[in-house]
Amino acid sequence: MSGFDERFERLTRGLARTTSRRSLLSRFGALLVGAAAVPLLPVARASAESPRVPAPVEDVPGDAGDPTKCDYWRHCAIDGFLCACCGGSATTCPPGTEMSPVTWIGTCQNPADGKDYVISYNDCCGKGFCGRCGCNRNEGDRPEYHWYRSNDINWCAGAESQAYHCSVALVVGQATEAQPER
Repeated sequence: MSGFDERFERLTRGLARTTSRRSLLSRFGALLVGAAAVPLLPVARASAESPRVPAPVEDVPGDAGDPTKCDYWRHCAIDGFLCACCGGSATTCPPGTEMSPVTWIGTCQNPADGKDYVISYNDCCGKGFCGRCGCNRNEGDRPEYHWYRSNDINWCAGAESQAYHCSVALVVGQATEAQPER
């Protein structure tokens, strides 16, 4: 035990010779402030307990059409495979997949009532490509510097798995501003 004591004493005396009390206190204070700031750093907090998926509007008047077709009115800005063809529906992911909490958006006109609705396109993640009913409609698509409106990005980044399977189209609400002519 005396060898340990001698080494520790040498280390302590060497530290005392090279640092002042003020220097030691300032470094300790910086360490405390830095440790207190760690929870403020940006962290991806997506989890299965609290998905940030928008609640779909269920009662869209005259919601007619075939959600397995590309010309379905909700699919005006979709890019990918339709979940309605892959074991899910226009608003739900197939079993074994999870809805990504990050989305792209579009504004589509419902032909039944002539009103514009904000559509949230969510990727369903967790399985490989579905491969059925592939659609690529780019009505109102913006350049990639408006990334939140672009359908050319793999939006599974916020999900547990990065594997893309298909996409759903959720009506978030009615658009309040007039949209430019298409």
